[in-house]
Amino acid sequence: MGQILPFALMFVVMFVFLILPKQRQMKKEKEFEASMKVGDKIITKSGIHGKVAEVAETTVVIETMSGKLKLEKSAISQELSVALNNKK
Repeated sequence: MGQILPFALMFVVMFVFLILPKQRQMKKEKEFEASMKVGDKIITKSGIHGKVAEVAETTVVIETMSGKLKLEKSAISQELSVALNNKK
């Protein structure tokens, strides 16, 4: 019993500090993808800034200064207003 306690405690610590935050982040990303609407200013995971022009089930079309791009919803990182608020 005395040898199992440190391993159990280590598992609990790993779960709290590694697994739970990742699950929360994934949940927030899914909610963001579901709530995306035309007109939202966004940033892609590759750093492209644009405005949502069309929304389909799994894809979005964004307008950039150089034209329109069709991307998977999962390629969108965050809403631009959220990114600007986090930098302040």
